[in-house]
Amino acid sequence: MSLRRRLLSTALIALSAIALSACSRVDRGGDSAPAADQGAAAELRLGYFPNVTHAAALIGVDKGLFAAELGSTKLTTQTFNAGPEAVNALLGESLDATFIGSGPAINAYAKSKGEAIRLVAGATSGGAQLVVKPGITSPADLKGKVVTTPQLANTQDVALKKWLSDQGLAIGTGPDQVNVTNTENAQSLDLFKRGDVQGAWAPEPWSSRLVLDAGAEVLLDEKALWEDGKFPTTVLVVRTKFLQRHPQTVEALLRGHLAATDFARNNQVEAKQVVNNALKALTGKALGEPVLDRAFGGIELVLDPQAESFPRLAKDAVTAGVAKEAADVAGLVDFTLLNKVLSAAGKPTVDAAGLDKK
Repeated sequence: MSLRRRLLSTALIALSAIALSACSRVDRGGDSAPAADQGAAAELRLGYFPNVTHAAALIGVDKGLFAAELGSTKLTTQTFNAGPEAVNALLGESLDATFIGSGPAINAYAKSKGEAIRLVAGATSGGAQLVVKPGITSPADLKGKVVTTPQLANTQDVALKKWLSDQGLAIGTGPDQVNVTNTENAQSLDLFKRGDVQGAWAPEPWSSRLVLDAGAEVLLDEKALWEDGKFPTTVLVVRTKFLQRHPQTVEALLRGHLAATDFARNNQVEAKQVVNNALKALTGKALGEPVLDRAFGGIELVLDPQAESFPRLAKDAVTAGVAKEAADVAGLVDFTLLNKVLSAAGKPTVDAAGLDKK
């Protein structure tokens, strides 16, 4: 072979290798691929929490409702204790979508300068309470006491610290301050029983477990702080790049989410059992029937994430001391696919409250 032919052959091989490498990166959905529709994803990595406030996720996974809509797309799931962990997974691109609290959803959007995620649906309204040991009957009684939340800067952590600020109560370890700690929900229950903590701002079913299993009393239901008692406890967010590259897959996920929500509304007894079985599988322990009933009584499964509340929630994070400035949540939401799914099902669409534009 002549030198010229050998050089031409080598160049062609190199070009082929580059082309194959590019195709490989596109298949994996890597950063070098353009953010354009690439059809159904090979895999959807979905996160959620073993909480009653994530009932739609638990039902959607356990009943196969997500998988049925996703078709050939493989569903891989991962559970988290609280929102900040799920945010890290999203920002690290080891997760494609997750059910999450409103606070961490805002934080993920802000940390990525409005690039990494989009809020595509709601999931749960309500289902969080400040419960305390008997004898604590007013905010002032919390001075010198230890109150726990699931994780620093998670939805309940922000809510507690904002409320304490509104009550004129300082956070700290002094006798006239409230000692706020962050502990996993299951550990908080044990600590409360031992008397090591005297209160918890907890999501369901943990607030119900603290009341019925540990003798706590409700000092405040978070519903009292919101108009009509409605506030977004759990929402569904998706990585922006995944949404852009695989809208067909996200739409299928949303159809499954709607199916799970409708199932819970239309089959309340079975829905409770499905959730309880899922919780047992994930945590090793099922809930007692009274706890399960109380927990479900405190939540409402909704696909509307009440977008109008997010500017207030962003400001609350500043008041709570977990953010230096209120996140600009303009552009956070994208309800295009959700409203398409709702319209196809003959259901009312949801309002983006102007947050679908930057």
